[in-house]
Order: sequence, then C-alpha cells, then structure tokens
Amino acid sequence: MMESVSLSREELVRFSRHLTLDEVGVAGQERLKNGRALCVGAGGLGSPAALYLAAAGVGTIGLVDFDVVDVTNLQRQVLYSTSDIGRPKLAAAAERLKAMNPHVVIEPHAVTLDASNAMELVSKYDVILDGTDNFTARYLVNDACVLAGRPNAYGSIFRFEGQASVFAAKDGPCYRCLHPEPPPPGLVPNCAEAGVLGVLPGIIGTIQATEAIKLLLGIGEPLIGRFIIYDALRMRFRELKLRKDPECAVCGQHPTIRELKAYAGYCEVAPPERSTDITVKELKERMDRGDAPRVIDVREPHEAAICSIPGAELIPAAQFAQQLGELDLGEEIVLHCKSGGRSGMAVQMMKARGFTNVRNLTGGVLAWVNEIDPSQPKY
Repeated sequence: MMESVSLSREELVRFSRHLTLDEVGVAGQERLKNGRALCVGAGGLGSPAALYLAAAGVGTIGLVDFDVVDVTNLQRQVLYSTSDIGRPKLAAAAERLKAMNPHVVIEPHAVTLDASNAMELVSKYDVILDGTDNFTARYLVNDACVLAGRPNAYGSIFRFEGQASVFAAKDGPCYRCLHPEPPPPGLVPNCAEAGVLGVLPGIIGTIQATEAIKLLLGIGEPLIGRFIIYDALRMRFRELKLRKDPECAVCGQHPTIRELKAYAGYCEVAPPERSTDITVKELKERMDRGDAPRVIDVREPHEAAICSIPGAELIPAAQFAQQLGELDLGEEIVLHCKSGGRSGMAVQMMKARGFTNVRNLTGGVLAWVNEIDPSQPKY
C-alpha cells in the first residue's frame, strides 16, 4: 500500500478555495493528492475530465489512448491545440496537464484497451472515467470495473445528447444492468458519422470529473443508481432511476462473466465477404486501365468537399434507399464512405435488394488518401 503524501506549502495556497470547504478541507485535499484516477480515452470526454482532475489536485492521473492529434479533434478535444496536430495525444496531454498542475503525476498508457490488459490497468486506480467512444471498449471497461471492484464514472455523447452515471460502485448497478448486451453490429453510427456538438463533451466530461472527485473524497450523492440524460438543444436534464439487476451477467447474484473475454466486433460492421471487398490499390489500377466500376460515395456533401475519389458520384446514405431504383441491378458498383462502415451497410442493403455486382471499398476515402493521394486532407 502506498504511503500517504501530505500537501506542500505551495499546494496549500493553490488549493485554498478547496480548503475552506468543510466537505473538503486539508484532509480531503490530501485524499485527492493520494488518489488515483484513470481516464480511458483522452478525447472529447477525457479532455475536460483530465483537465479538471489535474486542476482539482488529483495526485495521479492515468491516461489510456493510442491516437495522434488530428485537426478534426480540435472542435471538442480541449486538451490540444493546433500546434499539437500529428503529435501522440498522450504526449500533448501530459504536457498540458503538467503545465496546469506541476504536482500531478501523469501515467500514460499508449495501448488499446483489451481483455489482456484491462484488469491490470483498472486495478491500479481508485476510480475509472470511461471516455470511450465505442461499445467494444464500453463493455470492457464496465466488466473490468465490476471484476476489480472499481467505480466507473461513465459518460457518453452523441450528436446533441449526453449521458452520465456511476456504474460498478458497491451495491450499485453496472452498465450491463442498463444494457445487458451490445447492439447489433452496424446499428449505431459513431460520432465521426453522426457528428457531435463540440461543447457537449465539455459538459459530460466535467460531470464525470465531478463524480470521480466526489468518490475520491467520499462526499455528496454520486450518480449511483441514477442515470442523467442531457439534451443540449433544449437545455434539459432528465434523471432516470436504475436498479441493480439480480440477473445481470457480470454483477448479478449468479454471474456468468467471471473473467474478461475478447470483445471484438461490438457495434462494428461485420466484415464483408471477400468477394464484395475491393482495396483502393485495386480500384486505382482499374481506373488507370480504363475499366473502372461505377463509384458511389455515400457520405454527406460536407465530407465530400474535404476529400474525394475522382469520378465518384455522391449519394448520401440518408437518401440511398430512395435512389436504389435508379441503379442497374447488374452494373458493377463500388461504394465508399469515410472508412467503410456506412458503405458496408449500404452494400448489404443492395445485395438484399437483388444487386449482384456491388462491392465495398476497404478503408473508404481515408485509405484512398493514405495510400493513393496523400495531397488531400483527412478528417
């Protein structure tokens, strides 16, 4: 067990506004300094959460992320600036957090969270903040928190709506009590496809940090058994009551999940059959030979304005079903989107409607930019 560390004179001054709160005081601030919080994800939610944890004096902050800063992150990921584009997120985040509070210890974990490392990572910290953006990671974080006995300050965002709760706390429900199983692959679009209001993760991430700090201090009424839904367009909060499900597979009375397993495939488009897949190099070779198939882009117009494949026709996914009647059932067609998800679903739709020669472009336009035309911007 780690030895407790007291506050320095500089910290007594820095956190003086905390020390005057009866619920915090010197003892509480020392609990924060000796506390350990893990932010899984250093993106939209992890940015404000980590900033406020560091500002509040949480002594050790772990960050799990393996990505680099992209220009499209800057609309909502306030940990980073334009000068950070291309840098590993963990390097940029650690620099910013240490600049805010030099007393904080930043522990970077440049890994993809999976069943082989989640338990070890989660077990090292007192509270976990789930800032992930996919169901694979979300269920993994939840199950690891339950099995390790660590509370999960949960948050999620989508378009104009945010959600927050505290899962896996003692005697409280977990995420599986709310959603026992993940949705079918491809049913829920991600933020890159559906968009997200830039300020939204600031609100939800700050709620996560608030809950984590309350849990470390042992004060207030955490969101245990309570589920907050925030509607940014209407500026409304709703609260739902959640109960621990006695039949829950991981935290119930007779759990069937006793160890972490491979969580691959949740909410991802199922890999297309090999015959319905084409790579960007194959497509470019066909174009150069002059026997290219018909290429249809199912992204939105604003996406096509950023980067595109020469000769591709634009039929946004929202309008695709209505325009299928204008396409030849036997014509060779290649569909693409940003990275292959939306176009993969469109391929499945076309095959169900009787199209016999339709293929999906592996990796979408991002693969085209990476491998064929790097002069175009990415998003």
